[in-house]
Amino acid sequence: MSKEKISRISISMPESLLDGLDQMVSERGFESRSQAICDMINHQINDHRAQQGSDVMTGTVNLVYNHAIPGLQKRLHDLQFQYIDEVISNLNVNLTHTNTLSIILVQGRADKLNQIADQMITLRGVVYGKLLLNSYIIPPIHPLPPKG
Repeated sequence: MSKEKISRISISMPESLLDGLDQMVSERGFESRSQAICDMINHQINDHRAQQGSDVMTGTVNLVYNHAIPGLQKRLHDLQFQYIDEVISNLNVNLTHTNTLSIILVQGRADKLNQIADQMITLRGVVYGKLLLNSYIIPPIHPLPPKG
């Protein structure tokens, strides 16, 4: 595996911003300003790709929902089955006597994953919901048979 070519750039910024950067580098444990800035740029590129919609991405739909709402668990399960090509796996943890945390691993086009997440998050009884996407993809677990 070859190392990626490194390019050197120069940037200008107000001293107050530089002080904030140095404080963050120290507090988070980055080895250098460059490493911190690369991390921030990577996050911005990832967010940009997630908003564009055409890239295949991996992510999680994080939900907290009231499992006492009649039919909610079935609707969430039905949506996961409806999008079986995009839904890879899920994990459910009971938080309280009425609230469940559900983490659903998804992969597919960003626009489709946003659509799936919106359908889940807007269900009555979902207390909190968020889609987190990243630009990396996981290898296929198994090829699905053609729909037909």
